[in-house]
Amino acid sequence: MPIGELSQLSGVNIETIRYYERIKMLPAPPRTASGRRIYGVTELRILAFVRRSRELGFSLNEIRALLRLGAPGRASCSEVKVIATHHLEDIRAKLSDLKKLERLLAKTVAQCSGKKVPNCPVLDILDIGPARLFL
Repeated sequence: MPIGELSQLSGVNIETIRYYERIKMLPAPPRTASGRRIYGVTELRILAFVRRSRELGFSLNEIRALLRLGAPGRASCSEVKVIATHHLEDIRAKLSDLKKLERLLAKTVAQCSGKKVPNCPVLDILDIGPARLFL
């Protein structure tokens, strides 16, 4: 199938497909006599795997490792678990940071009167202020 059809079926942008080829995430496809790339079911499966992995927040290096581990005859659930566990820890840390951010922003928004005043609590936490410019 041509790259446009692969893009449609996989939900991955054409430029992203080319990028994945350049970084060796996707093997270089064979080409027709006129130089057009032609793809098959294998490339479609790889792209679907990469897209879904990206949706779950895995980095390209983690996805590359997962693809290597999931190749026929190489599947190692214990190694996959190590990668997934590390990723889960990262997600939990980010969630913790987001909860702290939510509390700070909620507290700041609650302090905001919404009226015209010289000081706005929301702007105050965002502005480095002139006093802090030269620290």
